[in-house]
Amino acid sequence: MKIKNSRLEALKMLLSNLELSSQDEVLKALNKQGFKLTQATLSRDMKQLKVAKAASTSGKYIYVLPSETTYKRVTTSRRTVDVRKRSGYLSIRFAGHLAIIKTRPGCATSLAYELDNSDLPEILGTIAGYDTVFLATKEGYNHREILRLLSYVIPEIESDRQNDVQKREDHVNMY
Repeated sequence: MKIKNSRLEALKMLLSNLELSSQDEVLKALNKQGFKLTQATLSRDMKQLKVAKAASTSGKYIYVLPSETTYKRVTTSRRTVDVRKRSGYLSIRFAGHLAIIKTRPGCATSLAYELDNSDLPEILGTIAGYDTVFLATKEGYNHREILRLLSYVIPEIESDRQNDVQKREDHVNMY
């Protein structure tokens, strides 16, 4: 089952990042990622993911995932294995002692799992959806402290924190 889940994630990433218009192209792309499968297995996987064909901006018909707007196409191609090593983190917003973390589609569950098993006593627990994690924190900690702690599990948060500090400095310097 683990292999199938990895294959499905790889398939989603490939369809999100490349303009593939035939199953043969998809099979070759998966093969480059280290997945060896038959056309019949690919067909079943695509049916499970509800893959469809749609016209691209170039007019070519390509495979797309449902609600393609949530899967942004990227211009630089990366190996699926390298992309999967990242947490999928996109952003975080706070509401009191709750944090709402947005992730790439399908990444919320694994990120919540990592947070729940991170041994950070300030994190009370998480609830994960498809692309959103609700995180409850202990009271008495400010958001900056929580971000610092979360950066141990989600390294991408550190660059967010630095950008936020820079924005505040720019705002102060304007006046």
